[in-house]
Amino acid sequence: MTTHALLQAFKASKPAFGAWITLPGVLNARAVAQASPHLSWVMIDCEHGLTSLQPGAAESIQAITGLGPSAPSALVRIPATGLSDSTSWQIKYALDAGARGVLVPMVSNAEKAREIVADSRFPPGGRRGFGSPFTHGVWSINAAEYIKSANDNVVIMIQIETKEGVQNVDAIAAVDGIDCLFIGPYDLSLCLGYPPPSPDPHPDVEIVIQNILKAAHKEGKKCAIYCTSGKQSLKRAEEGFDIINVTSDIGAMTESVAANLTAAVGGESGAAAFRY
Repeated sequence: MTTHALLQAFKASKPAFGAWITLPGVLNARAVAQASPHLSWVMIDCEHGLTSLQPGAAESIQAITGLGPSAPSALVRIPATGLSDSTSWQIKYALDAGARGVLVPMVSNAEKAREIVADSRFPPGGRRGFGSPFTHGVWSINAAEYIKSANDNVVIMIQIETKEGVQNVDAIAAVDGIDCLFIGPYDLSLCLGYPPPSPDPHPDVEIVIQNILKAAHKEGKKCAIYCTSGKQSLKRAEEGFDIINVTSDIGAMTESVAANLTAAVGGESGAAAFRY
């Protein structure tokens, strides 16, 4: 089986740092994936990013896993619809493409969380169907080996970013099969009636974030959060977050162009980050 850097970080009990892929194309995905040896995972964003779920995600996953043993785990955030209705087929597409894990946005109750688990696991642990001739090849194993090992190796992540999700976070965290609660600070802030982080969340939202972290760890689950800088990510790692997004492709590119041009004209470096 090809490497699964995210699971390796879990086993090492160290923070798993990652990067968000919002721009389409295999060259972009590959460039991000090989940008740093400290990357444990990359998230191909099919919700707000510009990569299509099919065939875009599959092509990007192939490009990333083609890097070999040094490749970070390729994860996919599915588009979902509304408050995460009709996600079954989207999860199927992402996992059949060879994703090491899926992220489902705006999960608001335990019933939805259980549905996501069922759609992500083969029987008897779930109801995921098998039929893709490509999936196991992306994992560098045969079909029988994939079916046997997928339930233990596909990471199921759900986003807590709605008022209802916050209210039900203890029940959601307790759902068997959910591996990680992922905090989206931007939609979480907006849904709770606060402005988006700039760059940090409002103090009242920060209290909610810490409560989600506690709820996840209480049930033995991982907790993840979206950050926009290395400095912010270090702070979250020190707080005990397990999975941390550090930057995005468009954010890093925009920051670098702006900072270097500012320096070129004799100004101070460190232009404000593009917030995705």
